[in-house]
Amino acid sequence: MRRAMGSARKAQIGAAFAAAVDFYDESADVQRTVARHLAAMAGRERLTPRGQILEIGCGTGLLTREIRRRWPEATLTATDLAPAMIDATARHDLGVRLLAMDGEAPVFDGPWFDLILSSLTFQWFEDLPGALVRLHGLLRPGGSLYFATMGADSFASWRDAHARLGVEPGLPTYPTLAQLRTLLAGFGDAFACDEQHPLPLRGGQALLRHFRAIGAHVPRPGYRPLGPTALRKVIARFDAGGGETAYHVLYGRISHG
Repeated sequence: MRRAMGSARKAQIGAAFAAAVDFYDESADVQRTVARHLAAMAGRERLTPRGQILEIGCGTGLLTREIRRRWPEATLTATDLAPAMIDATARHDLGVRLLAMDGEAPVFDGPWFDLILSSLTFQWFEDLPGALVRLHGLLRPGGSLYFATMGADSFASWRDAHARLGVEPGLPTYPTLAQLRTLLAGFGDAFACDEQHPLPLRGGQALLRHFRAIGAHVPRPGYRPLGPTALRKVIARFDAGGGETAYHVLYGRISHG
């Protein structure tokens, strides 16, 4: 194994998710749906009883439980940047090896795993292309990586409310489906698709509470938050447009031939 990288931003992200651990599940309707969709996509993989699975960004265990249901005999290692999230997953007693780890700097070397899965974690990576190379290197021959990450059209109506007022949101820039397909083209048996997952709430204040409840309120690097007056104007504009928005989720797969 090798030592993981670290950064001040990663510490900020980890702290935000740790603070959300007690509220995450009740606000994670979309995250739960995405975890189920991702596990169903990966469900075609047939592992031996000694199969090794790695999960990146287990959170409170939404995907972990789906993995365990589909591959009950496999050895599953579930990881997360935030130790508090690891503790939350541990409470489900799934017979899983748990490890605090930065998913884009895995502590493993060489081909360890038959299957790697990650749901809505890759959007926090600082170097997604490099991370994909490193994770691909952990796959055994015939192994696959399946992941879900945020797409460019996520929260489009919230972004539009900012744009109409001439201000910038703190949301990161996410890749388009075409950009993801280009990124994956160099890997074996690559596949990518996308879906819109409506967020079951209405109004700008509810959206901001949602971001905080799931620990996803850390702004993009270098962003200067809006002042109270400007933020109230954005919320009013968003609400006037219906106050509804959606996650744009990209699903991808790469394999080790």
